[in-house]
Amino acid sequence: MMQVRSMANPLRIPDLRRRVIFTGIMLILYRLGAHLPVPGVNVAAIEQLFRQQGSLFSFLDLFVGGALSNFAIFALGVFPYITASIIFSLLQVVFPRLKEMATEEGEAGRRRIGMYTRYLTVVLALVQAVGQLYLIRSQGAVPDVRPLTLATIVLTLVAGTMLLTWMGEIMTEYGVGNGVSLIIFGGIVARLPAQTAQTLTLVRAGEVAVWQFLLDVVVILVSIVAVVAITQAVRKIPVQYAKRVVGRRVYGGQSTHLPIRVIQAGVIPIIFAISVLQFPGTIAQFSNWEPLRIWGQRILPGQPLGDLLYFVLIIVFTYFYTAVQFDPNDVSNNIKKYGGFIPGIRPGRPTAEYLGRVTERLTLVGALTLAAIAIAPVYLSRGTGVLTLYLAGTSLLIVVGVALETMKQLEAYVLMRHYEGFMR
Repeated sequence: MMQVRSMANPLRIPDLRRRVIFTGIMLILYRLGAHLPVPGVNVAAIEQLFRQQGSLFSFLDLFVGGALSNFAIFALGVFPYITASIIFSLLQVVFPRLKEMATEEGEAGRRRIGMYTRYLTVVLALVQAVGQLYLIRSQGAVPDVRPLTLATIVLTLVAGTMLLTWMGEIMTEYGVGNGVSLIIFGGIVARLPAQTAQTLTLVRAGEVAVWQFLLDVVVILVSIVAVVAITQAVRKIPVQYAKRVVGRRVYGGQSTHLPIRVIQAGVIPIIFAISVLQFPGTIAQFSNWEPLRIWGQRILPGQPLGDLLYFVLIIVFTYFYTAVQFDPNDVSNNIKKYGGFIPGIRPGRPTAEYLGRVTERLTLVGALTLAAIAIAPVYLSRGTGVLTLYLAGTSLLIVVGVALETMKQLEAYVLMRHYEGFMR
């Protein structure tokens, strides 16, 4: 009874209730847009294309909630925006001026970088829209090939991506959680009922054995436990604060700890890796050279080369995003500023070097675990014939990771208003 009352606490706060409702409305609008087909496209022909094994965009269709197989206005999803964000994150490393703009100019600098990111998103969305149009046109899914019709299809796809990007940004500002991540989360979860029903139909028809289905469920449950454990795991670094006498009062002198998460990047490396892998595949569709188009398919997850690249990219982006999020020098300076020190480590540069070494080791463990959870279920299904449900591996990481981050934000809002939290 107490747990039910705690779960209802977010709805007792008017501001938080409005945020939750707003987020829900945005997700409903997203799902409606995922079923509105682009004008001038033969959806039946596209569905036939997606029934073919090894279709180039079958993997991506999972993360846009079926919008790609429907060739809806949100068929491109938010991946052009994610790719543009990656590019500008890398440019900040190469060009110090961009980094200064993001860190020293405050909100105005971040808004300017956000504007540049959206401009690049339009360009990338245009490239991907033309690539997808070329693909479906080669399959006979565009009956009318007049220039005006083709331009309408491309502009509709680009407009859908920009609308979805805007929805993600206002969800972050006025809703709960990260809007872009929640959009991907909503696309994956929306397909769960249909996929579950399809799996149960296969079980009833005898095409999938009951033991395979049960083993499938066990693998998913074990994966959920592993994801929760690794995303919540922290290394506690002890920090001692010296006593300070201010007037007649004594401050400090207490012992505390600095929590460093094993995976500080969350599910961002997974989303980044997917975005990077799918873009070259789209570009490959422009070529009439068959070997290039074949290589475009081979770099997608599910293929040996694609799985290897996916594994490496997850590790690379985990290190990259952790380096962006956690600066050992800043943390060391803050500890020193308030009279703290790590027992056995001198303040200043030695502390920063120690925190850097700890972070590197934790990041290696976290990156390898993320990559293994993303890849292992695919090979398990090939070896045992299980995993008939699609909610495993990459999709499971995103769903559980985004759900945990959103629940934490809800918990923070509740505790700020002096209510009892609902997470245990």
